Amino acid sequence: MHQLRFRKSSYSGQAPNCVEVADLPTGAAVRDSKHPGAGHLLFPSSEWAAFLTAARSAQL
Repeated sequence: MHQLRFRKSSYSGQAPNCVEVADLPTGAAVRDSKHPGAGHLLFPSSEWAAFLTAARSAQL
């Protein structure tokens, strides 16, 4: 697998506890920002889209 480019959400601000995400052609990879070397979780596009929809609706 090629090098993943992780980014922190702009909603995280300066918070020390957050996750980072890397976009993939088939979904997303997510890791703990405090422990980036501990690995990451892979989510297929359908699951990632469902998560984003749920997270956005919870912010209302």
